[in-house]
Amino acid sequence: PSFAAPLRRAVGLLHINKLEALRAVLMGVIALGSSIALAAASAWLIARASEMPPVLQLSVATVGVRTFGIARGLFRYLERLASHSVALKGMANLRTEIYARLAVGRLDKISSLKRGDLLARVSKDVDDVGDLVVRGILPGVVAAILATGSVVFVGIFHTGAAVALAACILLAGGLAPWLAQRAAKNTERETSQARADMSALSHEIVTQSAEIIVAGTLDSKLDELAGIETKIFKATDRSAKMEGLAQGVFTFALVASAFLIAVLAIPAVRDGSLAPVELAVIVLTPLAVFEVLQGLPTAAIQVHTSRQAATRIMSLLDDSLALEKPTTSTEAASSRPAPADGDVEEGVSGSSIIRSEGPVRISAQGLATGWPGHTVIRGLDLTLEPGTTIGLVGASGSGKTTTLMTLAGLLAPHAGHLEVNGRDMSQIDHHELAKDVVFLSEDAHIFETTVYENLRVARGDLTRDEAHEALVGAGLDQWLTQLPNGMDTILGGDAGTVSGGERRRLLLARALSSSAQVILIDEPAEHLDPATADRLIEDLIIQGSDSGTRERTLVIATHRLTPMHNADEVLILQEGTVADRGHHSDLLERNADYREALAAESYEA
Repeated sequence: PSFAAPLRRAVGLLHINKLEALRAVLMGVIALGSSIALAAASAWLIARASEMPPVLQLSVATVGVRTFGIARGLFRYLERLASHSVALKGMANLRTEIYARLAVGRLDKISSLKRGDLLARVSKDVDDVGDLVVRGILPGVVAAILATGSVVFVGIFHTGAAVALAACILLAGGLAPWLAQRAAKNTERETSQARADMSALSHEIVTQSAEIIVAGTLDSKLDELAGIETKIFKATDRSAKMEGLAQGVFTFALVASAFLIAVLAIPAVRDGSLAPVELAVIVLTPLAVFEVLQGLPTAAIQVHTSRQAATRIMSLLDDSLALEKPTTSTEAASSRPAPADGDVEEGVSGSSIIRSEGPVRISAQGLATGWPGHTVIRGLDLTLEPGTTIGLVGASGSGKTTTLMTLAGLLAPHAGHLEVNGRDMSQIDHHELAKDVVFLSEDAHIFETTVYENLRVARGDLTRDEAHEALVGAGLDQWLTQLPNGMDTILGGDAGTVSGGERRRLLLARALSSSAQVILIDEPAEHLDPATADRLIEDLIIQGSDSGTRERTLVIATHRLTPMHNADEVLILQEGTVADRGHHSDLLERNADYREALAAESYEA
């Protein structure tokens, strides 16, 4: 029961319409019941015709054969429509529920997952849970109803034959599915981690192909991928033997049912208690019954697959759940913690709890940042005052991105204190936090819609004039004039129709479009030439300082030092700590490494 609990919970999140599910079961019973009735009517018609009765005595059976033949195909089609409607609606409900729960959950738990793993949980695992309806539950219910009805039908003619049929049905519908499910369990046990590794590695190769090729590790990663695939193939091959045994048990039960019924019923024909025509019916009808049972091994495998998928989904939701009660979009307002004294709850105006306390100040004391099991930066002391600009510089891998994600509340601190306006950040609902603190990552998504709609992701009430201002501020004014439809130009999926530099600046324009007071920007000048990169960062800092009453605070993580002369403070991250900090001019005077790095940039430019 405890092992099945995640499956019950996940199926509950499908919010299956019971009436639609009942309709699907009814259509399935009629469709497969028509197959059994067709076999019975055909057997009776053939056996009775051999006795050469008047033709009119066969007319009812003839019409029955035609009726059941047509009904089998028609209701099978209707059953597929009904069952797939239930399953697809359930998948949509489950995905909506997952996104709603993750949206109010602990983002540090979500962000600690590999992207391939997270993608698998919200895509394939959801499909596997939804498939339980079509391939597991409905076939099982239909098979149970029709198998019971068939045993009762045969029992009307001969009790012993009904007992033999029931035993063979239990063998085919019990032992064979159990063997098939056990084979699936063995395969899952041996390949689950391998499949997760393959998904993560494939995603890495596809999304980071350029870096991998430059590093010269493509061949080794392809070899690693081939090794994982070989491991999965061998495990699957071993489980195929048990699957073959399950199929053998099913075939044996099918043949045994016809043989046993014939052996038990023939004496009844001899003593006159069973008509010869009835013998043909009870011997041939069970063959159609096993058509109903044929899908049970697949259903048993699907139950196991769905159970594993449900376990992964519920584990994700349980690990990320921040609130005591799961919160959906309709429950969000009622499930938020009550505001403290002096706080103003969000109202129609959309102002946030944080902003109601005045300008946003973020302070970190002794902060340690990193990923689960790995600390990247230690001992960070930083105060983000309204209207200031902070530069985070350092080599790749020095912890710039990790620090920004921690300041944004996307990663939990490993140690130290992180507060917003004197309140512990972990105690602030991150929907409220996101209204005033925005993190712009290097790989944020560009949607396949217009330029204007891509900016409205940051703020739904963004006007076209404000969007144009943000695009100009991100250095996209000339690019915008070259677009065929201006801001109404539709971009390709994930900005596949624009260059890498244009993509970065479009993401920057999205960040500038938000109403947030604190913007944390990761490498805004990536994929740009040095001169353009420096000019963009300088303009960005100037915009931040000129943001007027908004008192916007900027934290910019970059490898470019040249534009840092406009920043209020520069932090140099090195070897897991803040190696040095201060104003750009002060660092030039006392830090030789800083001067050399800046000189190298000037030479490069």
